[in-house]
Amino acid sequence: MLLIITILTFVCITLGSIGLYWLIAGRGNPIIDRLKSAEKPKEEAGQSISIDPEENLAERVARPLNRLAPPSVNQAQKLQKQLLMAGYFSRNAQSVYRAVQMAAMLGFPVLVMGVCLLLTQSIFRLMLCGMVAFIFGFFLPRFVLNKLIKRRQQRLGWGLADALDLMVVSMEAGLGMNAALMRVSEELREVHPDISGEFEMVNLEIRVGRDRLQALRNLSDRTGVDDLRGFVAMLIQADRFGTSIGRSVRLYSESLRIKRRQRAEQAAQKAGVKLLFPLTCFLFPTLFIIILGPAALGIMDAFSK
Repeated sequence: MLLIITILTFVCITLGSIGLYWLIAGRGNPIIDRLKSAEKPKEEAGQSISIDPEENLAERVARPLNRLAPPSVNQAQKLQKQLLMAGYFSRNAQSVYRAVQMAAMLGFPVLVMGVCLLLTQSIFRLMLCGMVAFIFGFFLPRFVLNKLIKRRQQRLGWGLADALDLMVVSMEAGLGMNAALMRVSEELREVHPDISGEFEMVNLEIRVGRDRLQALRNLSDRTGVDDLRGFVAMLIQADRFGTSIGRSVRLYSESLRIKRRQRAEQAAQKAGVKLLFPLTCFLFPTLFIIILGPAALGIMDAFSK
């Protein structure tokens, strides 16, 4: 019975590997490929035929997952927003993410089940480890994506104060709001590339004809940082009511500096409480062993005699 189970498990893993290889590297239908090539405009003489960028590895890997569990409109929009918050602006970002998710969902179970087979584990433990590895591979890309979002939001918050100070100086020197944003993005490109890229994207949206208020709203939605949302709301109100934008930016920069100092003080006060748990778990038992160890050994010798 054990031999039959081993043979069936080997056959399933082999067929799964062959199917995955066919999905990744297999050729498509030749009739569909010929129709697609006929729909393309004819190249000029002497030019090489370019490969279709849509037929890449990520989309081929993500295609079975899209067939098995097609994302809804709300899920696709939510995933796109999360990828934008993480800093991935490519149009193939969703396909790459779902390809990585599918590779993790298939790779971890195969690896874990292969190790269990080498260790000659029981079939129940084999299936249990494979299920746990499948769940781990499903949630790992989401966890990594959330971590990337938090780190980028933290970098944006760190660079916003310097960007506002430079923007105040630029606007008081006579530059307009759009020119000041462009100047800030150029000056902070090496120090704070994230906030520089966001300001540069706002300038690009304004240049292509989008309304400045809508471009600023896209900035707040794209980043998800509370300080940037407050900054955008302040700019919109100043532009709507006709107040001085330079003075408003200066006041908001000062309030942001105060808020950053308060956050630093709060983190410093939390450090003492956070250090209590490592000291209790690791340092105090070691001190007790060093101090009370010789006495305990002496008491044991006395009672043994």
